[in-house]
Amino acid sequence: MQITGNHQMARIVRHNDESVREGYIRNGGKEVKLFTSALKAFQCNNRIVMAQRKHLDDFLRARIIGRLECGRTQLEVSEELGIAQSVISRLWQRFQDDGNVSRYYSTGRPRVTTPNEDRYLAVTAKRNRRSTASDLSRQLSSATGTTVSRQTVYRRLGHIGLYARRSVRCVPLTATHCRLRLAWSREHALWTPQQWSCVMFSDESRFSLQSDSRLTFIWRARGTRYHQENTIERHSYSGAGWLVWGGIILGSRTGLHVQSVTMTGHIYRDVILEQHVRLFRAAMGAEFLFMDDNARPHRANIVDECLQSEDITRMDWPAYSPDLNPIEHVWDMLGRRIAAGQPPPTCLPELRRALLDEWCNIPQDQIDNLILSMPRRCKACIASSGRHTPY
Repeated sequence: MQITGNHQMARIVRHNDESVREGYIRNGGKEVKLFTSALKAFQCNNRIVMAQRKHLDDFLRARIIGRLECGRTQLEVSEELGIAQSVISRLWQRFQDDGNVSRYYSTGRPRVTTPNEDRYLAVTAKRNRRSTASDLSRQLSSATGTTVSRQTVYRRLGHIGLYARRSVRCVPLTATHCRLRLAWSREHALWTPQQWSCVMFSDESRFSLQSDSRLTFIWRARGTRYHQENTIERHSYSGAGWLVWGGIILGSRTGLHVQSVTMTGHIYRDVILEQHVRLFRAAMGAEFLFMDDNARPHRANIVDECLQSEDITRMDWPAYSPDLNPIEHVWDMLGRRIAAGQPPPTCLPELRRALLDEWCNIPQDQIDNLILSMPRRCKACIASSGRHTPY
């Protein structure tokens, strides 16, 4: 005889006497031996029902104790409520020991550090933001004798808003630089897109086969990326590579000039001005403005003479202001496109070809959006009082 159906299986689950454990059930007043498959199904379903009830609420616990106090046996209560007899036995034993049947709630593992030790970690991390979690753990152990793991240090600092992040590389700024940047931003903050469309932004950049991995992390809070204490100021990079020059203007760009030697005043005049800038000046007329930074080759006397002879108006530019120059983001896009190449360049000739190809492949609309962001850049510089901006 094969037992099927949910109703019959429910009867098997509720029936928990000795005959069931031996493989028999009572069906219509007769004892019927279960087939092996039905017995296994009963045992499996019985375990599932028992496992589904993880915790007993206080009302159910009171019902169990009430029935036991009325003289019911533990087996009868187990069959009636569908709860394992061992659970009822432990509940009854606990009630007899301390008269309490409420569930105990665990408070978890005790906190290793005290509030004073948490403040010590925070102060130490803020004093030396380049300290690693292992360094902070060792300093805490030597100062207080409390040993904590790196993860504990991460959690304690995270509770006060300090997280491990890469520091920002920025050029060093003095008080004079900040004052000049602020004055320039205030002067150009209200320029219209039509005025910015007449400006050619230019700059040099160096691309090398070696990358700046920036594996050093610092502890800082959210929104403080460009704060003075979270930046590393530097303006020179090492490694063999190519020096490139380019210019961008709304709706167009110059060709990319690539060279292996340092830029000089003669190269800047004979190659950059004569072969690139002069052509755009002739096409746009007297409204054309040429922007370059204050590097020494750009301010050579022969360069000034060439600009005057070609009637090219140079735009005033504050020193040490790469964040105000939108072409810096173009260099970043160019570097990312080259790094994403498969395979990436492994020698200088391959890097040169990749630079020339990817320069032409940068979408012009992305360059135009960078130029049209100049009003926002000026406002950000004003808001930071001439210091570093998110750009």
